[in-house]
Amino acid sequence: MAEIDRAEIARLRRSYGERGLVESEIAADPIEQLRRWLAEAAQNPMIVEANAMVLSTTVGDHPTSRTVLLKDLSGAGLTFFTNYNSRKSESMARNAQVALLFPWYPMERQVMVTGAAAQIAAEESDAYFATRPWQSQIGAWASDQSQPLRARELLEARWAEFAAKFPEGSAVPRPPYWGGYLVIPDTIEFWQGRYSRLHDRIRFTKPKGDNETNWKIERFFP
Repeated sequence: MAEIDRAEIARLRRSYGERGLVESEIAADPIEQLRRWLAEAAQNPMIVEANAMVLSTTVGDHPTSRTVLLKDLSGAGLTFFTNYNSRKSESMARNAQVALLFPWYPMERQVMVTGAAAQIAAEESDAYFATRPWQSQIGAWASDQSQPLRARELLEARWAEFAAKFPEGSAVPRPPYWGGYLVIPDTIEFWQGRYSRLHDRIRFTKPKGDNETNWKIERFFP
């Protein structure tokens, strides 16, 4: 197996392109701008899952990060789904403030979002769960997410158990411990790589108490 030493890691670098990000060309609404970039990322064959985003949560002095999938984007915020008994859900129950990152490296772009996460209505979770592939529905029942697992065979046995209980083609109910979260953003920052590390960073900030159309736009040093 090939290895990489410390000196080689330190030398890893690439030159970024000339494509910039200027205030006059971006939408006044950051959700609309995110929608535009998401559409472009989805059309890029080098990006495997354009809607993949890194979710970071914090409990006390212990931050954790993992990748989740964006499943809805609206004026209200960004929605993803998970197990309500998972580590991330326990973290958000203690501290609703989270960060999201879309790392679209092939496009030399990142979008960073901060905000508060809250569970969505059960009816909304039901509606989305019904659209999932059967295998994913069974997987939600089979996985006791974030709990210790002695052997993979136990997980596969649970999957087989629920597959028999809810045969393919039948209506699979949503597990009561599975559902969605809405992240209501207070900042959305767009990062575009530029030459000489003179990257563009434009951040939208929502002043407390203001409506969703009153975003403050600022440029930051890279």
